[in-house]
Amino acid sequence: MVVANNKIQNMKKQASLLFFLTLLSLGSGYAQEKRKLTLKEAIEMAVQNSTSAELATTKVKSAELALANTKNNQYPGAKISGQYMRLSSANVKSNLQSNSSSEPAAPLKVDQLLLGQANVTMPIFSGFKLKNSIKTSESLYQAETFAKKHSNEAIGLEVVELFASLYKAQQMTLLIADNLKTAEQRVKDFTAMEENGLIARNDLLKAQLQVSNIKLALDNAKKNAAIANYQLITLLKLPESTVVDIDIEAIKKDMAAHPYQKSEGERNDLKALSLKKAAADSEIKVAKSNYYPSLALSGGYIALDLNNVLTVTNAMNFGLGFSYDLSSIFKNGKQVQFAQSKAKETSLALEQLNEQVKEEVFQASENYNLSLKQSAVYDEAVAQASENYRIVKDKYDNSLSTTNDLLEADFEQLQAQINQALSKADVAQKYYELQFASGQLLNSLQLTQN
Repeated sequence: MVVANNKIQNMKKQASLLFFLTLLSLGSGYAQEKRKLTLKEAIEMAVQNSTSAELATTKVKSAELALANTKNNQYPGAKISGQYMRLSSANVKSNLQSNSSSEPAAPLKVDQLLLGQANVTMPIFSGFKLKNSIKTSESLYQAETFAKKHSNEAIGLEVVELFASLYKAQQMTLLIADNLKTAEQRVKDFTAMEENGLIARNDLLKAQLQVSNIKLALDNAKKNAAIANYQLITLLKLPESTVVDIDIEAIKKDMAAHPYQKSEGERNDLKALSLKKAAADSEIKVAKSNYYPSLALSGGYIALDLNNVLTVTNAMNFGLGFSYDLSSIFKNGKQVQFAQSKAKETSLALEQLNEQVKEEVFQASENYNLSLKQSAVYDEAVAQASENYRIVKDKYDNSLSTTNDLLEADFEQLQAQINQALSKADVAQKYYELQFASGQLLNSLQLTQN
């Protein structure tokens, strides 16, 4: 009786455990959320959500505020100040006291001072320093706007590369999984044939070894797909459970609708550096402005009350201020040379970037053309490998070829299919890399930039 109760309890525990595992497997199956994305949607999300895009936007805002602060210097400066001072036991003698009496004047009792001032200063001339400072800030602000656009292009290229990696891994997973089914079915057939003495055991072992190798390749492909998917959803700030389903047909339509055309304009990073060069040229003029004197209009109001001695009201004043730092004749030369050196530095960097961009466009163009040619060859290779496998399979079924020939033909067919799938992804990747090198990546996807 006790043994029967124990068996019943064990069965209940096993049933509970089985129910729990079933729920867990169902939960894990539903935990992953598939999300179909086009390349355009993914790039829009990355530009909106990525930290790099936010950093570029912040730099533009900082440059805009710097420009506003510089412009504020052209407006008049106004100051007001007031003072109250308490005096104790001050010994005060004043010539303002009346001397008409022969008796000595009583000492003045001065115990407090009230002073109020208001001053307005308007700069008139400072060696064109203010004008060139504003030009510098304007150039730097515009440079940051183009740098932001180039940053968005770079983010777009990163999404393209991750899309290509994910698509390649997913396609390899599908092709290898399909090939695994064929290989496992072959093992079943070979097992039955070996049991009936129709083939040697060695042939069965070769088929089983191929299944093992395909399983290893499948696990590796799944791993690569998982890594590429994780990198992509991290960039797009999507939940970790998201599995991206690439809309390859939308990418094909975008490529067909916007074939590559040589750009007549400059890349955004070139425009940004050109504007930084303009800012550096303005900085030279700013440095040279220290050789000139400064002129400013000034006006003010003073109110004064020295207790029992003096009261002043309505004391308005205005005039012209002049200042000149004589030491700048000797000291400012190094500052000018420094600004000139920085300008030359920027000029050389611009020249270097121009050469680099030309090389990148040429290389990207050659890579794209090569990918098109390779894709055409791989299409032919698939047809050839499929026909070769069909012929070898017929020969094997008629005992005219060996197991080695059959397995080799099967492997070559799989490799041709994988190469074909990868080449299609390569064509798209090289196409968008060429668009990026020409500064047209986001335009080719009809994405506007703010």
